[in-house]
Formats: sequence, structure tokens, C-alpha cells
Amino acid sequence: MSQTTKISTFLWFDNQAEEAAKLYTSIFEGAKLLDVSRAGDKVMSATFELGGQTYIAFNGGPHYKLSAAVSIFVSVETQAELDRVWDALLTGGGKPTQCGWLEDRFGLSWQVIPTALPKLLGDPDRERAGRAMKAMLGMQKLDIAGLKRAAAGE
Repeated sequence: MSQTTKISTFLWFDNQAEEAAKLYTSIFEGAKLLDVSRAGDKVMSATFELGGQTYIAFNGGPHYKLSAAVSIFVSVETQAELDRVWDALLTGGGKPTQCGWLEDRFGLSWQVIPTALPKLLGDPDRERAGRAMKAMLGMQKLDIAGLKRAAAGE
């Protein structure tokens, strides 16, 4: 007998589940709001899909808070894509942190990371990799050209 296991990420919000789901699905191509579950007029949860992954945003009240201990990792190809995603996630009161991380206005942590970064940090020339790492540690939003310049020693 075969069984399919569905694994989803469950996110606890105070009372902004639907608002968060609508923001996230507006940012990423192909994202979908799958369902909004209500009890009367009150939203209980919003189920959405980003990059083929299902998330459930739950309105559970103020008992638990999101933290940077769990983040959503977004891999981007270009600086324009990085800038667009970064700015959209900061809309309405988000906070940039460090090294490509930010916290959106709901308290969810995100890493917006260019595909170039692991290549730079994994460079067999450890001095080049070290220069890229040092540059990254000094950035909030990552700058692909700046990382490449640093790796090259410019």
C-alpha cells in the first residue's frame, strides 16, 4: 500500500494570517493563495503555496512569536530580482538585519540570497572566498556586484 506524505510549514501569527499570505503570494511568481479557513467572520488560517511549497498561516493569538530561529530562504539570480523581493518583504514596517536576512512586518524572517553567493564563498581560492565573506558580513541587503568586487580584491 502506497501512501503520500504531505509536509507543510505551519506559521503562527497573532491575527494577520490572511494579510501575510496575500503579501507573500503577491511577491513570488507562480505563488497561490489556496484556501482561507474562517470561523464566522474570523479568519482562522490561510493556506498558500510559494515555489511549490505549501505553507499554512494560522491566527493563533499572541501566545507565540515568530523568530529568526526559522526563516524562509529565497534564492535569486539577479540584483534586480533581489531588490524587488527585498523591498516587497520590507513593505509596511519590515526590518533589514544582516547578511541578506530581513524580518517582514509580521515578524517572519527571510533570507534573500543570490545564487552567486555560495559560488563566491566556496571559491577554491580561500583568500577570494574570505574577501567575499568579509564583504557579506558588512552588508544588510546583499549587493552581487559588491560581493564580486570584494572577492576580486577590488
